[in-house]
Amino acid sequence: MELFMEQLPIVVRSLNVGFLQTLKLFFVTLIGAFPLGLIIAFGSMSRFKPLSFFTRVIVWVFRGTPLMIQLLIIYYFPGLVLHNPIWGGGESGRFLAASVSFIVNYACYFSEIYRGGIQGVPVGQEEAGLVLGMTKSQIFFKVTFLQMIKRIIPPMSNEIITLVKDTSLARIIALQEIIWAGQAFMKGSQGISGAIWPLFFTAIYYLVCNGILTLLLGALEKKLDYFR
Repeated sequence: MELFMEQLPIVVRSLNVGFLQTLKLFFVTLIGAFPLGLIIAFGSMSRFKPLSFFTRVIVWVFRGTPLMIQLLIIYYFPGLVLHNPIWGGGESGRFLAASVSFIVNYACYFSEIYRGGIQGVPVGQEEAGLVLGMTKSQIFFKVTFLQMIKRIIPPMSNEIITLVKDTSLARIIALQEIIWAGQAFMKGSQGISGAIWPLFFTAIYYLVCNGILTLLLGALEKKLDYFR
């Protein structure tokens, strides 16, 4: 017990640093994937067939292959195949490569949710808006978009909570997120080796984070109940 109490502050400090990296990757992914997903959704619904076909193929590829493989290819392909290591070898380069991978991957998932939400709004509402003299952009932002938000909150919430856990995959390219930090104490870090208990602490971080997100997203869903 005495040894545990000595090691606890060291472990907590290290996990806090790793968790900050996890949170940074989480928020950067959301900031990039939300708008990109909407753009991809518009592309997949475009009446210009080559654009819609190309967009749907991209979505199919990113949704049909593991995120871990995408991380490895995006990070290593430029250096090993093109002999142009655009990401560099430092922590900032690994974070940038991970961010690009996560943003594109989640944007593809979000695009399908957006598309389902947009197409779920009755077409008659758009026709009524046109009759009233509204432009297509006015109809989208004042009629379709608001109803779409209500429809997509439940599936979006699932994806956002999954994203928190998926950030752990970034350790495959040696990004030092929270699980990397916890696992380091098994191999030997800061004078501690052969300790598995820090990994249980990482689970607590994820549980607390997802618990807070669940409460916030649940409150948001209740606020949008006026669409029922």
